[in-house]
Amino acid sequence: MSVLTDTFSLNNETEIPQVGFGTWQIPGGQTAYDAVANALKTGYRHIDTAQAYANESSVGKAIKDSGIPRDEIFLTTKLPAEIKGYDKALAAFDKTMENLGTKYVDLYLIHAPWPWSSIGTDHDKENVETWKSMETILKSGRAKAIGVSNFNVHDLKNILENGTVKPAVDQIQYYIGWTQPKIVEYAQANDILIEAYSPLATGDLLNNEAVKEMAAKYKASIAQLALRFCIENGTLPLPKATSQAHIEANAQLDFTISESDMKILNKMTDAAPSHEHNATQG
Repeated sequence: MSVLTDTFSLNNETEIPQVGFGTWQIPGGQTAYDAVANALKTGYRHIDTAQAYANESSVGKAIKDSGIPRDEIFLTTKLPAEIKGYDKALAAFDKTMENLGTKYVDLYLIHAPWPWSSIGTDHDKENVETWKSMETILKSGRAKAIGVSNFNVHDLKNILENGTVKPAVDQIQYYIGWTQPKIVEYAQANDILIEAYSPLATGDLLNNEAVKEMAAKYKASIAQLALRFCIENGTLPLPKATSQAHIEANAQLDFTISESDMKILNKMTDAAPSHEHNATQG
């Protein structure tokens, strides 16, 4: 399935597979191990995890046991949002590398600009210090690219104005009807790739009748249409699944949404209004 191996080029010329396999909310242990192992068998070559997910060790073991050469797998993980500051961030990265059992990661992200316990609080100064540690990790070769997650325009500007390396990506909540145009426009103007987490609104999008009707037109599922929508908009979706059927279905994206239908989808109001949103974005 070419959609799993087609790539976007990051701003440092690193190639990143245009669909990632997300592991948020997949428990560490056998569940995470099996999910990642099955994703790799299906053909996924981009795996996304985080220290905060408490499944890095399982993800790393599944990658190692797959028998696939390490350089053929794009691995992303993240610095916990609560950890700010140069030395603390470096120590956290060492722990992540130990968890994953790898010599390098392909992409390392600051998970959020603020601790999850205090969303929206000002940590500009600490984020600049933390970004310096990310640049150090990049220079060491232990990360091939660095970026951020949950950063809004203000947060991105803070890094661009005070750092020496531009973030390669900003991973944000993104799905049909919730596309965060201010962040996306600013990121794309600065050659920062948007990665779409919760591209199905953690399943809440699957109840939208208008999206269901359009998906039927393409003989696709709602999930498949939603993931293709991300790709058509130049963003990188990170679908999560644990069942083999869903892992395989989410990879069947070799179709194109017409320009007229993309206009309809892009004009939709929130397609999953009951879904929980990041209050600092929108």
